[in-house]
Amino acid sequence: MTILKKLLRKAGLARTQNPAALEAALQRAAQRGTQVQTVIDIGASNGSWSKTARKFFPTAYCHLIEANSYHQPALATLKRSWEKIDFTVAAAGDSNGEIFFDGSDPFGGLASHDASRDSTAKVPVVTIDHIRSAHTLAPPFLLKLDTHGFEVPIFEGAKETLQETSLVVVETYNFKIAPASLRFHEICQYLEERGFRCVDICDPLFRPKDQALWQFDLFFEPASNSKFLDNTWS
Repeated sequence: MTILKKLLRKAGLARTQNPAALEAALQRAAQRGTQVQTVIDIGASNGSWSKTARKFFPTAYCHLIEANSYHQPALATLKRSWEKIDFTVAAAGDSNGEIFFDGSDPFGGLASHDASRDSTAKVPVVTIDHIRSAHTLAPPFLLKLDTHGFEVPIFEGAKETLQETSLVVVETYNFKIAPASLRFHEICQYLEERGFRCVDICDPLFRPKDQALWQFDLFFEPASNSKFLDNTWS
């Protein structure tokens, strides 16, 4: 197992221990009046994130996207038990077709355009814009990415969807975990250039060997939102 995979696995296990932080951030989003008609959960694994989101956006439709077929039974069970839900077993990216994917860790999958020692198998890949069109998903959208450094290709495949997105939630890192990945401040710049500003943060994780900040979730809303015109504290 590579060092990156070990770190991602440890991070994934640690993050399941603090669901209250995510709930609090989603509650703040709902209290701000954020409108969500469809949740697009990218890197959905077994659907636990969408379960939490439904508590605060109970009328929203959920479309879950997960590359690792390991989770297909759990997603199928959710589809049978929920209303207003569907899922796609595929990676999300900047094109439709196939992509390399390392699915050896069910909760730490890594997509890549290029084959590597760990990413040798291929899985289907779809753009978010394709999913949106094929399933006639209705805006405004909440886009959630838990994709371990593969965020830019996903955003590039969601250009039309982002134009009607009210909330973006991205797992970001303080370290460059893959050759083409962006650190958290670069994600902020990338999304600001596309019309979004950071509005919230939750669930920081500190690596155990030196307590350095490792990762956290950032929440973004359209920069055109009137809240960003108010520079006062109270």
